[in-house]
Amino acid sequence: MSNFDAVAEAQANWPGSVSSNDAIWNQSASLQPQFADDAISVERVSEQGLSRIVPDWTSLLERALDPNVFMDPAFILSAANDVGRRRLVTLLAWRGHGSARRLAALWSFAVSAPDHSIARIPVLKAPAYPHAYLATPVIDRNSPDNVLDALLSFIEREASLPKVIVLDPVGLDSQTTQALSRALAARGATPFIASIAQRPVLKSELDGKQYLDKSLSASSRKKLRQHRRRLEEKGKLSFKVMNEAPAVCEAFHDFMALEARGWKGRRGTALRGSPEEASFSAAMIARLAERRKVAIHGLYLDQKPISMQVVLRAGNVAFTWKTAYDEAFRDYSPGMLLLEDYTRELLSDRSIQHVDSCAYDDSGFMSAWTDRQAIGQIWISARRGPSIAFAATCRMHLACLEARRLTKQLTASWRRKWMRR
Repeated sequence: MSNFDAVAEAQANWPGSVSSNDAIWNQSASLQPQFADDAISVERVSEQGLSRIVPDWTSLLERALDPNVFMDPAFILSAANDVGRRRLVTLLAWRGHGSARRLAALWSFAVSAPDHSIARIPVLKAPAYPHAYLATPVIDRNSPDNVLDALLSFIEREASLPKVIVLDPVGLDSQTTQALSRALAARGATPFIASIAQRPVLKSELDGKQYLDKSLSASSRKKLRQHRRRLEEKGKLSFKVMNEAPAVCEAFHDFMALEARGWKGRRGTALRGSPEEASFSAAMIARLAERRKVAIHGLYLDQKPISMQVVLRAGNVAFTWKTAYDEAFRDYSPGMLLLEDYTRELLSDRSIQHVDSCAYDDSGFMSAWTDRQAIGQIWISARRGPSIAFAATCRMHLACLEARRLTKQLTASWRRKWMRR
């Protein structure tokens, strides 16, 4: 099945949506009535304004419909310092009045042209910065549909803001995305699913050993045991978890150095490859570490890291954000050995409901986790009602993505034929 066909099928099956060839809804929806003392107000805030509401913000993160660490103060405030690279827009929704008002939602965007698209129009893009892997807002569990409607109405009215919103990626089956679907249906607007993929998720009542025995084949487990024994013959092999702020910050510098020595360093995508990204990442990790919302898991040989994994927390969800390994030990599969160790560690923590792999799809080594979450790139319009122009822009973008996919496929096929000569 091509991406185009898969997207069409997902569009047809997504709640409130008809098909990728339609621009209208086939169901009606209505928002729950609001009472005068439960009014929702929306504002756009600067970095200084965000700094003043951090206590409200962190409280919201704990009662969010779907936790999202990429909308945490640690990410947004660290990204806001890098004003030269992107134009940030952060919206707050409040419920109630005066001193009794309560933060009901936060959503942060970058204003930019959409990635990999011939539609060179400004859009509101979430997440707002690189190295973030979930676009949904953090929103109070109470009446999320009304809060989302208020946020969309603010964007619709605000003359300085683009009206097209690109969310890449979002969980297609998440509670927040379902609430967004209902809010859009009530506005007579149609979301457009531009791409879909399956993201590995760790979620099980089994303990680590039982889970790995079930998820990995007998031959894979045997091979990993052999790798572990061979490493132990070379020196002292140990697994460590750093979760205290000083240890986390020190380990993160080791992580960036390890990442820079590997293939990401050669490609120029390692965090240390850009002073701005290195500074942003270090500041973000330090902020999370102060609240014990980050841990770094490492596999060490004679006290030197050979594989490291950065794990972030928001509410009852963990996110395996970044991984790196020492390529000198690639024949021993240090990344998979570490995955075994932190899978056991994360499953033993009963405060964690599930672990988001932050993967783009299920083609990598984290496919060893057996559960999947459907993720997608979604385009929505803040304007009420159907829009022929918006539908045409979305289809143009989808055609561009399909052409890009076919080009990659043909290039790979040509390379395989050329190498066989």
